[in-house]
Amino acid sequence: MNKYLLILVALFTLSCEKEGELTQKESNVSILEGAVLKYTGSFSPTSGVNASGMVKVYLDNGVYKLEIENANVSSAPDLKVYLSKSDTPTQYVNLGNFAGNGNSVYLIPSETVLANYPYVLIHCQQFNHLYAVAQLNVN
Repeated sequence: MNKYLLILVALFTLSCEKEGELTQKESNVSILEGAVLKYTGSFSPTSGVNASGMVKVYLDNGVYKLEIENANVSSAPDLKVYLSKSDTPTQYVNLGNFAGNGNSVYLIPSETVLANYPYVLIHCQQFNHLYAVAQLNVN
């Protein structure tokens, strides 16, 4: 019995490092010099974690891009970046894996109506734990 329990715990622990299939790929998105800043916000941490950084949304050659600057977020497996309709991950657009602390840029899907998504979230998808919230303000 104890042997089976140890195997289950080991499998669960190893699976924590896996990423969702939809967002495994790294992207090389950048923002061009002539891009227009449309929205800004600052991350606030949730209970029990550290999180800070800025969020900026640019219109770049007809494409919206979200930039995270100076991110500093507590480490966790399977962190994702969401555009969300509220400050909780109930209705959202998954922009991809959180690239880690520092700076990163994410493409916003063309069919996304930004006015309907006033929040950016950093969320641990695997454990359903919210790490940081930024409310977007019109620039």
